[in-house]
Amino acid sequence: MKKILFILFGLFLCSLAAQEERTPTLFETSTDKLTYGKPAEVGLDSVYIYSKVDSIMLLGIQKEAFPGAQLLVAKNNKIIFHKAYGYHTYDSIQSVGLDDIYDLASVTKIAAALPAIMKLHGEGKLDLDKPFSTYWKPWQKYEDKKKLTLREILAHQAGLNSYIVFLNKVTRKNGKLKRRWVRSTPNSKYSEQAFENLYIKDRFKKKVYREISKSKVSEEKKYKYSGLTFLLYPKLIEDLTGVSYSEYLRTNFYDPIGNETMGFLPKKKHFQNKIVPTEIDTLFRHSLTKDWVHDENAALMGGISGNAGLFASAEDVARLMQMYMNYGVYNGKRYLSENTVKEFIQVQYPQNDNRRGLGFDKPLLNNSKLTLKDAYPAPQASDESFGHAGFTGTFVWADPKNQLVFIFLSNRVYPSREHRTLYTLNIRTALHALFYEAELPLKN
Repeated sequence: MKKILFILFGLFLCSLAAQEERTPTLFETSTDKLTYGKPAEVGLDSVYIYSKVDSIMLLGIQKEAFPGAQLLVAKNNKIIFHKAYGYHTYDSIQSVGLDDIYDLASVTKIAAALPAIMKLHGEGKLDLDKPFSTYWKPWQKYEDKKKLTLREILAHQAGLNSYIVFLNKVTRKNGKLKRRWVRSTPNSKYSEQAFENLYIKDRFKKKVYREISKSKVSEEKKYKYSGLTFLLYPKLIEDLTGVSYSEYLRTNFYDPIGNETMGFLPKKKHFQNKIVPTEIDTLFRHSLTKDWVHDENAALMGGISGNAGLFASAEDVARLMQMYMNYGVYNGKRYLSENTVKEFIQVQYPQNDNRRGLGFDKPLLNNSKLTLKDAYPAPQASDESFGHAGFTGTFVWADPKNQLVFIFLSNRVYPSREHRTLYTLNIRTALHALFYEAELPLKN
């Protein structure tokens, strides 16, 4: 009997060993997932990197380019640098944390509206070369807009106005808000929340759509940055999918990729993570803007928009950019077709001196020949690289050729948007460049 039990126990141990040595699934063996590593593992000099980054970041804080910031860099699927600097505000009370959540500002364009558009294009539901009025019917009655294609619009080649200040539509000359559009308490007609005790009339979105439709289009077709249509895309995406914009993004991208903090209206989600404040607003909210979107147009859309409004941690942004850099795949799962990603990250109108891809920003057309002072982004970044910057001080970039993801998050608009030292010191480009410069010499 004991012999039988001994044999059975031996078989049990063998079965356990077999389970541990089983062939892992594609999900488990995937090499396109971000993991943490050290600079030396990918051939970079850690001493050089840490000393240079520390120096640049501390200079930025001393010169009040930002009260605090963080930098995450991944190479060859490994996060080889992730460090936080400074504080949320200049009072030095709340230190910046690695899992802090930031207002991404215009990075929203490539992290929210664009993945949805790319997916719908890949599924044949959006044609880049058909008139946008095919999908956005109100434009069919405007001669200057009815033939504009989605390709022209996404590449900022359509001649649309750069921006409309919709805050002017809800404020009086004395600066007070019009009760016609804004109330301090919600009701059935004022359910879109812009901030604490600020609710926007639901019909205001239709006014936004009309104003964009009526806006003038330049007759000269050349590069002109415009974020106007990104205010339309959430409604377009909902019409094409039958699902709310934020839910579509959550179920198709953010949840499966593991981006727990990426989304809109973080105030309502009760995250344990600290949310970094932006500006002390003296025009609209008359207080420190924290937990709510900084961009006024996005705020007037209820905080959920295509031009701004997205919040996330550095790791969440890195995962999304890694997915793009992998041409639509992350951790063994395909999110976008390879052909779609390659088309969207390609320069569309170089003959017009337009560097832009479709939604994505690209290096200046002669970037590799420029000095660090004049380059955008780092002059060493390949022509295949792409990304976007945000008004609040955010900057994200991916380089497929060099397998480099660069995430810089800050709140340079604190205490006011007049703080522009981040740009004059060229901090983000300098940081970006040093990760190309940090390669260790090859050993014989």
